Amino acid sequence: MILDVLRTIRTFSRAQNLPSSGFYSLSTSKMRDIKVKSDSKDFLTSSDEEEEAVQIIESVSIRESSLSVKSTPEIEKKYVHRVYDAIAPHFSSTRFAKWPKVAAFLESLPPGSVILDAGCGNGKYLGLNPSCFFIGCDISHPLIKICSDKGQEVLVADAVNLPYREEFGDAAISIAVLHHLSTENRRKKAIEELVRVVKPGGFVLITVWAAEQEDTSLLTKWTPLSAKYVEEWVGPGSPMNSPRVRNNPFFSLESIPETEVSTKEQKAENSPFIGLESIPESEESTREQNGESIIPETKASVVEQKDENSVDESLEALKKSQQEYFVPWHLPYHRAEVSGASASALASGLAKKDDRKGAVVYNRYYHVFSEGELERLASGVGNAMIVDRFYDKSNWCIVLQKAALNQD
Repeated sequence: MILDVLRTIRTFSRAQNLPSSGFYSLSTSKMRDIKVKSDSKDFLTSSDEEEEAVQIIESVSIRESSLSVKSTPEIEKKYVHRVYDAIAPHFSSTRFAKWPKVAAFLESLPPGSVILDAGCGNGKYLGLNPSCFFIGCDISHPLIKICSDKGQEVLVADAVNLPYREEFGDAAISIAVLHHLSTENRRKKAIEELVRVVKPGGFVLITVWAAEQEDTSLLTKWTPLSAKYVEEWVGPGSPMNSPRVRNNPFFSLESIPETEVSTKEQKAENSPFIGLESIPESEESTREQNGESIIPETKASVVEQKDENSVDESLEALKKSQQEYFVPWHLPYHRAEVSGASASALASGLAKKDDRKGAVVYNRYYHVFSEGELERLASGVGNAMIVDRFYDKSNWCIVLQKAALNQD
């Protein structure tokens, strides 16, 4: 029976009109000559691109309640799907090492288990346990083509809408996938899908990038997505509403938790401060509470300096709470395509050239998870429980077990 299912999936996968990777060797000189939409050399801090991303996020936030959670937001289409389609061959060449704890999980499963890998990438975990049956899926056609060429059982599919019937597999894994989903509803839906497709008693392993990176220097190489209008979150007259803060890329909004509880949603709508970390009280606010004058006529300059210090402290706190980033991928000129995705991305402005590094630079969208966030999302899935959680290689990881059928 299982073999019949696998043959069906193989036939389905190979029947799809999957585009080839279009991989051609391109000399550095030819890539340097390609004209691009923008001549800006400062790609990672491009104000136009950042503003466009913020507009996309704002649009998603406004329409999220009326759209199906399965509808892919534009920021994912542009900064996840299109990017991975373009970098697939190079990305695959860098993804070969197996994480020990993922390997240990797969090797612990009983012989004959059907394992579903949602977001399999280049398929590096498919077949790791030779006594089990593996089926992979990914949203990227070129990555699935790479897997298919290796004879792996794969198909193109979305993590929030898996194409499997309920209770199909014995186990499922989602390795470094959920952080590419741009809303909490979609991240939660992806977890629900993983639980749905495994049998009662089955296990699900999920890993995501952590906000608490072991190598903190990496954060300086990422571009935080900043808020466009601070006044929407802090009322007029606040020191946080100054141009200095509005124009600072590190003043940013955390991902606003989306819940299905109407009372909580109403509370969020009515609160101008939801989504912000607690802003440290300045000395001025304390003095105001004590009835003292905030701005003594003879010490205006001193108060102004203290106000700036308060802003600096608040900015530092908000910087630490940042969770939405663009993470660059440098595609070497000699690995880029002469007439394919990279040339198109350069022409459209999706990617930029970095002649100093000899690479085409793409930005990938990430929502990095804070400690406890993944567990909180998973705890909302009613028919599964967390049986293990750990931090590994700058990733938060959990293992879920689907509730077994009641034994009467």
